[in-house]
Amino acid sequence: MKNKAITPKSRKRLNHYSAWKYVVLVVTVIILTLSAIPTWFGEKPAIQIQVPEKKVFNTSIQTLKHSLEEQGVPVLSVTEQDNQISLLFDNESDQTHARNLLNKQYSEESIAYSYQSVAPQWLSNLGMNPIKLGLDLRGGVQFLLHVDVDKALQEQQLTMVEDIRAHLRQNSIRNVQVRVSSGDAITVNVRDSKAQQQLIEYVRTHFPDWQISAGSNGFNLTQNEQNRTALQSSIVQQNLQIMRGRIEELGITEAMVQRQGADNIRIELPGVQDPAQAKNVIGATASLAFYEVKGGSSAYSRQNLVLQDNDGRSVVLDNRPVLTGEHITNARSGMDEMGMSEVNITLDHAGGKKMSDFSATHIGKPMATVYREYQTNAEGVTERSERVISVATIQSQLGSQFRITGAGSMQEAQELAMLLRAGSLTAPVTIVEERTIGASLGAENIQNGFAALAFGMGMTLLFMAVWYRRLGWVANVALCTNMLCLLGLIALLPGAVLTLPGIAGLVLTVGMAVDTNVIIFERIKDKMREGRSFAQSIDAGFDSALSTILDANVTTMITAVILYSIGNGPIQGFALTLGLGLLTSIFTGVFASRAMINLIWGQDARREVRV
Repeated sequence: MKNKAITPKSRKRLNHYSAWKYVVLVVTVIILTLSAIPTWFGEKPAIQIQVPEKKVFNTSIQTLKHSLEEQGVPVLSVTEQDNQISLLFDNESDQTHARNLLNKQYSEESIAYSYQSVAPQWLSNLGMNPIKLGLDLRGGVQFLLHVDVDKALQEQQLTMVEDIRAHLRQNSIRNVQVRVSSGDAITVNVRDSKAQQQLIEYVRTHFPDWQISAGSNGFNLTQNEQNRTALQSSIVQQNLQIMRGRIEELGITEAMVQRQGADNIRIELPGVQDPAQAKNVIGATASLAFYEVKGGSSAYSRQNLVLQDNDGRSVVLDNRPVLTGEHITNARSGMDEMGMSEVNITLDHAGGKKMSDFSATHIGKPMATVYREYQTNAEGVTERSERVISVATIQSQLGSQFRITGAGSMQEAQELAMLLRAGSLTAPVTIVEERTIGASLGAENIQNGFAALAFGMGMTLLFMAVWYRRLGWVANVALCTNMLCLLGLIALLPGAVLTLPGIAGLVLTVGMAVDTNVIIFERIKDKMREGRSFAQSIDAGFDSALSTILDANVTTMITAVILYSIGNGPIQGFALTLGLGLLTSIFTGVFASRAMINLIWGQDARREVRV
């Protein structure tokens, strides 16, 4: 019997990548390069005018451009698409001047600040946009706000006391005292055991988060620490959302609003050079409430509220409002038949039902609109001030839409409408820090930062080309690819912002990317000293260096994640660039470099090669 020849298993082919790996490499580099190109072209300040669909432009866009240029405002370009006019300017000062002029022709609600890419349009059509620049690079304004959570908790306690008193009046329960005592507790003094049990059941039903404990003449209501902490977090989060709405109403599209610490909010407004309007809107705590006006001899009782109107006259109101500002979903300023400013109010479903029910039973009776705001006195204590801005007789049953007058001038009516659209704050805020960075300083930061990056990268490329010769040129190609991929990745990620510390992260990435190649090349040299061929040394060098590279990058990535999670602003910008740079460094330093070396020297069987 003939012995069958035993064929050995096919050996592993040295330094070979499958075709799909090259496809993934090429496609990834192309996509990230296209994403990085718009950053090279940059952005210019722009103004976008949104016009209602049914409205026809009374002037052409070219006429609008010439009109601005005649008034000393040069316009780089003007386009019209989907009922929106976009005007491009060379700098922020021209942008601000143009908006002041356009406010006379269009309503402020339809005009928005923005930045527009000057890259070819086909890149924008592909969704490729420039990297968003942080405050220190673009210039603008930064605010640090303190949320007075304690004041909001006090307001909640007073509201709760009023609810309990209203329940007592509705059920004719007498000889009961309800007040806020020290230590954030509510004391209920009641001697009748039946009435006490009824009140306890009412509190358990309507205020389940409050704990009931026995008192000397009744019982006490306190809030446990867990519920209090949750309420504080909820108050700050609600204020955060309202701040974002207010900034959107200002027409600033690239603002950053973040929570900082337990009760602070940090707001960055890139590109805003005049902080006055932003400060007035962000720091404002205005809201509206509607009250029934009381009259007759029993009006001035301690259960009623007495406020002053704009002329200093006293107006007696019911202690509980008919409706508060939280039900307002939309507000627009306008002019009435007499040429006076007015604010047109739209309510949500619940608010519309409340107003409808109240007005149906109070036709022919007056209703007051109360303007409420918080102010900080000289001692730093937040105080609430209220005044009656209008008293109107209800002529018919009202619904979810009606109008109010007495808001002041047209500008004041516009500001009030804007605040009402964005929502009233659940707690008063105080601006504790304000920082302004000029556009020229931001441009200088960009110039200096990228000059440092170019110098560091140039010196690194020179060193690698001289020291590692042919392999050094591969490392240089990988390093340039790494920078393109990193910039493209930052541009692709939503919410990613490049800051001055982020540019420092780019410079650091240059060193880390070269580090990867240095480790690999030194391993290749070691293997060649052992007498292996160039191809064998390449294969063994990459394999033995991979674990070291991964260990070093994983430990650095942990640091980047920690910096990003606990840091804010510039620290997060640095951590983001550092973390993304680690990913692109591994991709280009290991994967891309190996692909190039495989194609050029992967099958070189020489045992003496100078590298």
